[in-house]
Amino acid sequence: MIQKSYAYRLYPDKKQKELIEKHFSCVRWTFNFGLEKKIKAYQQDKKRLSCFDLTKELTKLKKKKDYEWLNEVNSQSLQMALRNLDNAFTSFFRKHNRFPRFKSKKQNKNSFQVPQGLKINNNQLSVFKIPNIKIKLSRKIQGKIKTATISKTPTGKYFVSILTEQRKQLPKKPKIAEKTTIGIDLGIKHFATISDGRKIDNPKFLKKSELKLKRQQRWLSRKKKASNNNAKQRLKVALIHEKINNQRTDFLHKFTYQLIRENQAVKSIAIEDLGIKGLLKNKYLAKAISDVAWREFKRQLEYKCDWYGKNLLMIGRFEASSKTCSCGYVNQELKLSAREWICPQCKTKHDRDILASQNIKRFALIGSGRPKLTLAETNH
Repeated sequence: MIQKSYAYRLYPDKKQKELIEKHFSCVRWTFNFGLEKKIKAYQQDKKRLSCFDLTKELTKLKKKKDYEWLNEVNSQSLQMALRNLDNAFTSFFRKHNRFPRFKSKKQNKNSFQVPQGLKINNNQLSVFKIPNIKIKLSRKIQGKIKTATISKTPTGKYFVSILTEQRKQLPKKPKIAEKTTIGIDLGIKHFATISDGRKIDNPKFLKKSELKLKRQQRWLSRKKKASNNNAKQRLKVALIHEKINNQRTDFLHKFTYQLIRENQAVKSIAIEDLGIKGLLKNKYLAKAISDVAWREFKRQLEYKCDWYGKNLLMIGRFEASSKTCSCGYVNQELKLSAREWICPQCKTKHDRDILASQNIKRFALIGSGRPKLTLAETNH
């Protein structure tokens, strides 16, 4: 089975917007209600409440007069909020995420899930309690619809993300071979350096819009809080952030597609498992690292390799890829500012980024069980 999601723009009318906003509020309240119950139950009785325990309590609450407003929204969306809370706790106990936090009314992005009852007819989306929302179907939906998530961006746009399941088997991945493998070194000056010598320029979308963004943020700081002018200026700042994010996402999709689909000779791609969380602690590079979005690049590369039958090879983050010469010498004194260096042992001159991409390919092939290759052999 292959799961794919499709995102479409929604154009609700005034009444539909009110119902959607009501769903946002009720789902947020339900999440906070469940989180508070879980914390109190554990602090007082050392008891862990499950998703089903909270759902029973929510059903009882909805029968009370003070909580009748919960019946105005889709009950399944409220149950999904409690299920998401349960998943957040599971993720926390497995040390994948931090402890769940209460959701604020001022959060940038609101959303709610619709697990059943989704229908699309004549460019209109219908869900329980909110029928006939105008939708722009930019592409055909393939597969069986499983769930949908309706969301609102900080700029006031509404979207629906539809998760589908296709009755297809993932393509079988080919054998790993040296001739059909490329290594990719991610960087800041160049977004990526490929082992065949190509260098992909970093578009630096944030840096290009930084002056305009700073100016708009400065004007926002001067507006009176909770005023109409403050809301208008906040929208202007949000629009700049949205444009940067859209540019970045578009670039990553096009580049990953180019790597996987356009070059049919490439069967395996090797990258380095970067410790991005640790790198972001560097106050001098944090902004530039956030702008290149390495984590999103890796995420797109992973699922696209699965979809199109390519091998994704990963090497450890502590491999000295840019410091290791083809002769085996490791230059431990190499500084980050040095973009080229000469091996004192074999006198070979190296471009730091190209050397790193070639070493990533070589280390990945060794790790996958392929015979050990020299740097010279990886260039052919």
